[in-house]
Amino acid sequence: MIVNEEFLKKLRSHFDLNIYEVKVWAALLSRGVAAAGELADISGVPRSRSYDVLENLEKKGFIIMKLGKPIKYIAVRPEEILKRIRKKVQEDADHQLSILEKVNDTDIYREIELLYKQGIDKVEPSELSGVLKGRKNIYDHIKTLIANAEKSVCIMTTEKGLVRKVDLLKSVIKKAKSNGVKVKIVAPVKELSFIPKEIRDAIELRASDENTKARFIVVDGKELLFMLADDQDVHEAYDMGIWVKTPYFAQALNQMFELGWKGLKRM
Repeated sequence: MIVNEEFLKKLRSHFDLNIYEVKVWAALLSRGVAAAGELADISGVPRSRSYDVLENLEKKGFIIMKLGKPIKYIAVRPEEILKRIRKKVQEDADHQLSILEKVNDTDIYREIELLYKQGIDKVEPSELSGVLKGRKNIYDHIKTLIANAEKSVCIMTTEKGLVRKVDLLKSVIKKAKSNGVKVKIVAPVKELSFIPKEIRDAIELRASDENTKARFIVVDGKELLFMLADDQDVHEAYDMGIWVKTPYFAQALNQMFELGWKGLKRM
């Protein structure tokens, strides 16, 4: 069987099969109906392994064993396989979510919470800092910072950064607003049509100079997260942020933010 190796790799990735399974499955798809020996010859999978492979494919719902002798196998329509995989993924996800929703009421969760609190109490505030690599990890941490905010969130970002934040942080920003947290954002923007009204109502936004490229967030004057590169020059996978929990530094930057805030145009 002449099948492009890249095609086989994509099948393995999309359908979570091993190399033998994907070769036998591709062979059967090309035939519709075939015996184990024939599939082994076509796919190049050793005959000694082909029966186990076919049994696994049958259990996963990719093929059906045909009645009669000699034993042959029928390929299931790809459309039906996709439906089954979607259903299984959804069932697995629902099951995992139900477990996670209940875990905070368990003894083991209370134990790890206690371990964390006991451990973090021993850490000097100056040591609470870290490097976040990749924009996804950065935004996950920003969500956590905003979700835990008690009084204020001050953000300085770029125009592209604001577009991303409107999309990725909208739910946590609205939640912060409902909790009485003031969310202030400074960005080099000229108009607000891309920002939904519900987000505009949840934030205070002022326009900075179009050449402003600083990117940082200060929460409650206690925690600070700042990015190290211009988001126009760095790929999102290589974006990097520094998080520090130091009231001394965070308050100083917060004061500078507020001073600049007063002189900026309200949007």
